[in-house]
Order: sequence, then C-alpha cells, then structure tokens
Amino acid sequence: MKLILKGHDYKYASEQMLLSLFPGEKPEYSEAEAESSAEISLTEGAEYATAVTRLFWNGERAAGSARVRLSRLTGKLRRDSLLSMAVKLSFYRAAMKILPEKPVWGALTGIRPGTIMTKLIESGTSEKAAISEMKRLYFLDDTRARLLVDTSRASIEAKRGLSERDIGIYVGIPFCPTRCAYCSFVSQSVQKSMKLIPPFLECLKAELTRLGDIVRELELRPVAVYIGGGTPTTLSAPELSELMAHMRECFDFSAVREFSVEAGRPDTITAEKLAALRGGGVTRISVNPQSMSNEVLRAIGRSHTAEDFRAAFRLAREYFGGDINTDLIAGLPADTPESFAATLREMIELGAENITVHTLSLKKGTRITLEGSEIPGKAEVAKMLDTAIDELRRAGYAPYYLYRQKNMSGGFENVGWAKKGKESLYNIVIMEELATIIAAGGGASTKLVDISSGRIERIFDYKYPKEYIEGVEKTLADKDKIIAFYREAGI
Repeated sequence: MKLILKGHDYKYASEQMLLSLFPGEKPEYSEAEAESSAEISLTEGAEYATAVTRLFWNGERAAGSARVRLSRLTGKLRRDSLLSMAVKLSFYRAAMKILPEKPVWGALTGIRPGTIMTKLIESGTSEKAAISEMKRLYFLDDTRARLLVDTSRASIEAKRGLSERDIGIYVGIPFCPTRCAYCSFVSQSVQKSMKLIPPFLECLKAELTRLGDIVRELELRPVAVYIGGGTPTTLSAPELSELMAHMRECFDFSAVREFSVEAGRPDTITAEKLAALRGGGVTRISVNPQSMSNEVLRAIGRSHTAEDFRAAFRLAREYFGGDINTDLIAGLPADTPESFAATLREMIELGAENITVHTLSLKKGTRITLEGSEIPGKAEVAKMLDTAIDELRRAGYAPYYLYRQKNMSGGFENVGWAKKGKESLYNIVIMEELATIIAAGGGASTKLVDISSGRIERIFDYKYPKEYIEGVEKTLADKDKIIAFYREAGI
C-alpha cells in the first residue's frame, strides 16, 4: 500500500497501523494515489491538531480523523507521542469503514501494549476505570483489556522490589540440534557447526569476564539470570558445568532470586545435563513441547515425540521440583483448535508452574514462510487462544507478561501464565523494561535502562557463532558503553 504523508513525517506510526490493519500489505511511499493507498495528513488550527486519513483499498474509499488539543502538546516527546496517536487513530477509523472486522487489539500497536495500562494504573486510575479507558481510547476488546490489567499488576509488583542498581544477566547460546520450521531466532544447527562450540565458549567466557569487571566497578547487583538461545542444552553436561562455574567466578550471585535456563528441546535433555544445571545453581527451566500432537511435531521439523516430552518433563521434575515452564505455539501447521486444546490440558494436568502461550509469528526466512506451508486461519487461532485464556484462568493460572510481534498470525499476542508466586522475574523485567539486562553471547542484546529518565540504550553482540568468534575484540570494547551510560545517568 502506498502511504502519502502530508504535513508530517510520522512514518513509523503510519507503518505500524498499516501492518496491524493490513498485514498482507507492504508500505511504499509516493505522492500519487494508487489502487491501494492511504493519504495521511496532519494540520494545526487555532485550537486543535487534526489528522485525516483518506484510504483507498479494494475499490472502496473511506476517511477517518482524529484530533488533539494544541495545549496538550507540551515538550517534544509528548508532542510526538500525541500526534503519532492521532495519525494512528485517523488511519484506524478510516479502515474500520472498509474492513469486515476490527483487530482484537483495536488501534493499539507496538510490542509492549501493557506499558500504557501500567501508566494509567500507576497514576491512580482504578483497574476498572483503566479497562474502560483503554477500550474507549484504543477500541480494545474486553478480553485483551483484562489481560493488560493482570500483566500490569505483575509489572507494578515486580517494580516495587527493584532498585536502580539491580540488573538481569542474559547469556545467549546460538546452537540448536536442528532448525524448526517456524524458527527465526539466531541459532545454528550443531549438525553443521559442532566444531564452532569450543571456540565460541572461549570467547563467551572472555565476554563474561569483562562484564563481571564492569558490574563490580559500577556496583551493580544481579537479581535474575537467564541462559537462552538457541537451545543451551545443546551443550554437553561438562560444557554447561564449566560455563556456569565461570559465571559464578565473574558475578556475585548472592542476590539472585531466579536462575533460568531454556532447556527447550526435549531431545537435548539428559539426567547428566539436568544434574549439571542444578549443580550450577539453576532454579528454573523451560521444557517446551510446542505441541503434543506428533503430526504437528513432524510438520514443524521437531525430532522428538509427545512421549519424549513426557519423559523429559518427568526427569526435569526430579531435578527442579516446582519451577518448570512449558512453551506452546498457537497456529502451527497441521494443528487444530481441538489438538491445541488437548496439548494445553495436558500441560495443566502435568502441573507446569508456567505455561507460555505464543502465537505463531510469520517471519521472513522461516521454512513455513519460504515453503508457503498451510497454517490455521485467524478464526482457528482465535479459538485456540480463547481456549487457553478460559482453561488457564479456570486452573488457577494468571497472565503476568505479554508482548506482541510483527506478522503474528491473526494479529494476536504472546502471554506468559503462571501459578501464584511462580512468575518469572526476568521475563517481567525484560518485557516491561524495568531494569538493565546485561547480555553476552551470540545474538545477545544488552539493554541499558535508566529508570529515572526513561532513557534506554542497546548494545548488540554479533549474531552467528562464526562472526561472534571473529568479532570478539570489538564485542569486548563495546562493553565500555555500559560504564559510559551509568556514569552519564549518575548512578
């Protein structure tokens, strides 16, 4: 779809709304109207700034508008925020005159929709009033508004227990046994890269040593640790033990409340590896079936079966007792609302303390996208997610973090559910940007957060094992930016 911007340059806001409302369209820019186009203008009068969108799509025309009082446009950040929202709302209102149904998230876009709800509640708005406000302003449905209230409650509670020197630590292991059909994460099959693991680990240790020095110099305090990937349990038991021993040499873990590892793939889990993790201080692991349908597992290229998962889960229970997460994905090839519901109910019956329900994200480069695999439609995915919300609430789980991604099937969301007291602090902190996450490893992203000012900076490590190894000197040098950030913030 061609986007024609007049009187403003809010491209990001315009593109976000386009991708939310018309997921099959790609933004192009031109001054000429086309068969598929949106002209979005912004003008300022004596009292109001007014955004108007004139939409032409599938032979139909529609217009929508939104306005904001000029007196509210105080300061650049607030001005940009309010005018961007006016642009989005005008686009949304025009589209609602053409599209057959409204998106479940209404006019709300972005990865972290909960931040708006959290600000409302923190300002003193009651939860009931906040729900009404979000439905009025952004046309949310009741189900999504209530999800936001619950996850905001968890975010506010986590925030109360954090100080400005508290941090999380992330370690990225970019290796997997094989690559799944839906996967777009930075990972490399060990079938092709086993020889890269030893040099990768040596470089990772060097990066962790540097980070340890910085954390001590700045007197930062790790409170949550997460080893992800990829699949960290692709590593051998001795490699896992050595890595965690080195981490403990680098950092003071005395204040750590949670140490998680993404065991992920059941076919990588052995008693020796679980013993190594437990011995290294890990308190929480993920064992992820994605589906308990063997047909679905074959369709996505998983090399384990449902029975393999059951055996891995039982083994994990022996070593980790009551702190296991399981990931499920709604919308996978060959899945149905009935088979998804059966998977969900088995996770509940197994007693997993955390159940994370993802929606399939149709990203470039995945086998599903490249091969055009047949996947469940929006109505089927909606039924899967509705079942998850109803069944999990009934079983005593509550949503505690939520995020959205681009190109999600049906425009839905990912939600972490937990039994009371089993919420993952790390997941809340990273999703709600409540504290700095210092990261090391392939594809790792350090996120520096200054809570007092709201300032955020990121430092990216190289993505793939080979370039990470070759670029380790630059990676080490880049970590000096952490010191500069904290010095500038006066922390």
